[in-house]
Amino acid sequence: MPTSLTQRFTALDVFRGMTICFMIIVNTPGGSPSFSPLQHAAWNGFTPTDLVFPSFMFAVGNALSFVMKKWEGMTNSQVVGKILKRTLLIFLLGYLMYWFPFFKMDESHNIIFAPISETRIFGVLQRIALAYGAAALMLYFLKPKTTVIITVLFLILYWPVMMYFGDAPDPLSIHANAGLKLDTWLIGEKHLYMGEGFPFDPEGLLSTFPSIGNVVAGFLVGSFLQKKGNTYEALAKLLMAGVICFIISYWWNLGFPINKKLWTSSFVMRTVGLDCMILACIIYWIDFKNKTKSVYFFQVFGRNPLPIYLLSEVGVIILYMIRIGDLSLFEWIYQHIYAPIGDYIGSLLFAISWMLFCWTAGYILDKKKIYLKV
Repeated sequence: MPTSLTQRFTALDVFRGMTICFMIIVNTPGGSPSFSPLQHAAWNGFTPTDLVFPSFMFAVGNALSFVMKKWEGMTNSQVVGKILKRTLLIFLLGYLMYWFPFFKMDESHNIIFAPISETRIFGVLQRIALAYGAAALMLYFLKPKTTVIITVLFLILYWPVMMYFGDAPDPLSIHANAGLKLDTWLIGEKHLYMGEGFPFDPEGLLSTFPSIGNVVAGFLVGSFLQKKGNTYEALAKLLMAGVICFIISYWWNLGFPINKKLWTSSFVMRTVGLDCMILACIIYWIDFKNKTKSVYFFQVFGRNPLPIYLLSEVGVIILYMIRIGDLSLFEWIYQHIYAPIGDYIGSLLFAISWMLFCWTAGYILDKKKIYLKV
């Protein structure tokens, strides 16, 4: 494999690894409150935490640009089979993760089977699966130019769809948006996320369409870097593209506010712009400064992103299942070890500790040359 391509894979691993690392930290604070940059924007607005999820989707698209080269010698049915298989597996893993541990306690503290009728259907992995599947099929059959046109149409038309089908007087509010109406009609309230205090899924079906833009953007960047190679010109163009996307997001925000939970078009442009700039910095550090040894920590996450992410989520569920007196093991560890340090610092240190635990599992897999992919 050419050196530049190897380094590009390294940059992708590091970018993906940084995303998973930060995702674990923001997803598993020990308690409340936590530092504001580690919280999602309440509704409209943007925080560093809001960049995590779209960055992973950007990385999925970036990796797709490498994978598509392997499809050139395959038949259409073989490629479609691979795309659909990966889409279904990732979606199923996300669904099973939300259903886990498949039982719950009733009011009498009896263990009963958790009904499928109350299991969340959409979610983080499910969105990644659907966006990947749609982007991969379009890129393979329609080629990049047509795919970009369709993706831009998704972003442009998303605003009138939200405004027309949302409820007045504020069709972009959390209770009146078209995405909530579609999800409620399509799958019912019992299958929606309840973290907002009422049934509303921030990873619902309608907002998945603009999120395809993050995957397609990642693909375009990956393809561009493979063609242009290891040059300052390519790096400068990547930075310029990031700045342009960021500026577009600023102006688009005036009419269609940046909002992660609705995954607005301005949010897509903001996150794509930042991801381009961050990836450019990583490539400069690795390719131009040749600092490959200093990024191994993030490579561990990037080489096994899916199993490490699943471990971080399922592991927390298990910690909540184990009881010590009136507290779960999760709560007991936080209250007895981290909370005495201070609310904010203790919460952050707990999250970092859990991230390091997940990293250790990834390190063991890496040393054994075990790389789990779907």
